[in-house]
Amino acid sequence: MVYAKSWTLKKHFEGSPTHGNFELKTVELPPLNNGEVLLEALFLTVDPYMRVAAKRLKEGDMMMGQQVARVVESKNSAFPTGTMVVASSGWTTHSISDGKDLEKLPAEWPDTLPVSLALGTVGMTGLTAYFGLLDICGVKGGETVMVNAAAGAVGSAVGQIAKLKGCKVVGAAGSDEKVAYLKKLGYDVAFNYKTVESLEETLKKASPDGYDCYFDNVGGEFSNIVIPQMKKFGRIAICGAISVYNTTRPLPPGPPPENMIYQQLRMEGFIVTRWQGDVRQKALKDLLTWVLEIQEED
Repeated sequence: MVYAKSWTLKKHFEGSPTHGNFELKTVELPPLNNGEVLLEALFLTVDPYMRVAAKRLKEGDMMMGQQVARVVESKNSAFPTGTMVVASSGWTTHSISDGKDLEKLPAEWPDTLPVSLALGTVGMTGLTAYFGLLDICGVKGGETVMVNAAAGAVGSAVGQIAKLKGCKVVGAAGSDEKVAYLKKLGYDVAFNYKTVESLEETLKKASPDGYDCYFDNVGGEFSNIVIPQMKKFGRIAICGAISVYNTTRPLPPGPPPENMIYQQLRMEGFIVTRWQGDVRQKALKDLLTWVLEIQEED
């Protein structure tokens, strides 16, 4: 007899999330059928996208999300007991799967590397940075990249990948501690957007010639200041808009149309699940390789 503790959406969000939006429920799981496995969660994800994606849930539904889990009971020969997997099981301690939605950790995953990274740099957030920067922005060596929310799970990976590709990287974050972290990661310029006198002037000083690529995690007024500083034929990857997710006020207007038109800018929103199959596996291998190289240097 196994009981799962699951966090459900008790009430849809209005403004910033509160404890009252969630409810912890305990449910008894049924015995396994042939082909099924019982999973025990080791790590869960709590990601900004959930603030928006939760609109598609009904009140009472379990919160969505990935987890790193261990197979603790199996009636599926492809996933013997003890297998470590990434699963989209949501916010729950235990779940039953038929194996179709499970992804084993790479065979080359070393014991010295925390398995939680399969939800981060070598998982969804790392893949988001990888494809947003390399496919959507299509960065090339020598270009200048602007990243906001640069110390976050996605932004910190964007900056490091951009440096690997030979780019100049400018990052904005919301505290001096985060700025110090960005400099440690190798950002060429990092600043606290909350304390600068002028965001516009700070961006101009960081890159007087403008920006080739803007990896946007924030949206809102921040983007309205960055976009006029894009170079001709600049590319903008719209990954998130965390500055407006919790707002209950009318959204700010978008960027000036003349900048988009006369600078011939390309702006594209994206969701990481677009990339599947071989390209996704190659990206995961690249990310794991880069993480291991950094681990060796340390």
